[in-house]
Amino acid sequence: MIAVVYSGSKTALWKIAKDGKTIAECSMPGINPFFVDQKSLLQQLNKKSILINNAEQIKKIHVFAAGATSTERRNELVASLGMFFKHSKITVQDDLYGAAIAACFNKTGIVGILGSGANCAYFDGCKPEPNNFGLGFILSDEGSATYLGKMILKYYLQEKMPADLMKKFSKKYDLNRSEILDKVYKKTMAQQFLSSFLDFFIENREHEYIQQLIDNAFQRYIETYLLPTIKLHPGEEVHFVGIVAGNFQDRLRAIAKKNGFEITTITKEPIYNLLNYYSN
Repeated sequence: MIAVVYSGSKTALWKIAKDGKTIAECSMPGINPFFVDQKSLLQQLNKKSILINNAEQIKKIHVFAAGATSTERRNELVASLGMFFKHSKITVQDDLYGAAIAACFNKTGIVGILGSGANCAYFDGCKPEPNNFGLGFILSDEGSATYLGKMILKYYLQEKMPADLMKKFSKKYDLNRSEILDKVYKKTMAQQFLSSFLDFFIENREHEYIQQLIDNAFQRYIETYLLPTIKLHPGEEVHFVGIVAGNFQDRLRAIAKKNGFEITTITKEPIYNLLNYYSN
C-alpha cells in the first residue's frame, strides 16, 4: 500500500492506493514546513480517521509539499510524518518537483505552478532546474491565489472596486478594515487567509473587472516566471499545474498566446497523475 501527498500551503491532498487502485483519500490543511511545526502536523494527522486506519499498512509515502525546498526542511517533514507512519518509507520533495512529474512524467518541459502559490522551472525529465523564483507569498507568488487575494483585499479596502462587487464582497465575507489587517499582519496562516478569496474570483468570473484582475495577474506571472525560462529553453513545451490555472484555463491560454507561446497541458489537480506515476 502506498500514499501520495500533494500539498500547497493551503491544502494537502492524500491518496492511498493498493495494487494500483485508489482505496482511500482525504484532505487536510497544508503541510508547508515553513509554517507547520511537528506538533501541529501530528494534531492534524490524528484528526483523520482514514490516515489512522491505514497508517500501519502504508509502506511508502511520496510527499510533494510547498516549502520543502531544502534538505533541512525535507528532513524535518520526514521526521514529523515518521512519528505517525512508523512502518512507512517516506520521501519528501517540493511541490515543484511533484508538478513537473505530474505534467511531464519522464519528458522534458517547462512547468508552471499557479495554485495557492506560484513557481516555474524547466524539467529535464528527472528533476526541475534550480531557479530564484520561490520567494513565497510576501516577496513573490505573482498570479497565485494568494496574489489574487492580496489584490482583491487591497482594492476593497481602497474602495476601488465597482459598486456591485463591493456589495457582493461585503455580504459574502463581512470583514471590516481592522479584521482584515489583523488577519494579514497579526494572525498565523496569513497565506491561507489570502488564498481563500479565490472563491470570489470563481463565483464572479464573468465580471469584466474580475477578468481584468485575473489577466493582469497572469501577465505579471508570465513576465516574471515564464518568459525568462522560455528564453533559456526555447522550443520546450509549456505545462501548467494548480487550482488557479485549472479554474481559469481560457484566460491563461489567451494571455499566453498574447505573449507568443502556447500551453500544452493544464492540470488542475496533479495528485491524480502523481498517484498513477507511482502506482505503476
